[in-house]
Amino acid sequence: MMSGGGFSERGAPEIFAEHGVYFLPVQANFGFSRTRGTIRGMHFQEAPAIEAKLVRCTRGAIFDVLVDLRPESPSHGQWYGVELSAANARMLYVPENCAHGYQTLEEATEMYYMTSAFYTPSAARGVRFDDPAFGIQWPLVVTAVSEQDRNWPLRERQSAQFRTLASQERSCR
Repeated sequence: MMSGGGFSERGAPEIFAEHGVYFLPVQANFGFSRTRGTIRGMHFQEAPAIEAKLVRCTRGAIFDVLVDLRPESPSHGQWYGVELSAANARMLYVPENCAHGYQTLEEATEMYYMTSAFYTPSAARGVRFDDPAFGIQWPLVVTAVSEQDRNWPLRERQSAQFRTLASQERSCR
């Protein structure tokens, strides 16, 4: 990097396509959390607004998590987590039909993400961040969770929702 700054290209569709990922962002979103340990998620959208996401932390640090909800996937029901920070400049691609959430690792953390579909409130769904069916290992004690995120149903109560996902023909790559 140059001493006065730098530049890097992120998210060019042709670079994704070289790796078998077809992602074209249509919306950009920004999130801010004041308190270390805050959890946001686990969110996804169902048809007709299924979305993929590309997530980056722009200030502070987050533990970013996805849960694979794709019924035909070999990793169905499993989670993956990675630390994203302003310092490491990593990004996480969240495929369609995967739930997404994060925990802030520092005070005053900002994250930025792009989506392949517009936010559609009627299509918004979620799974619980503490659902034992997934067993997500959050790195910190949870200090704050929104009422909406606390009240998503447990997986065992979502059988109809998961059957809906299974019947959708769109798959993520």
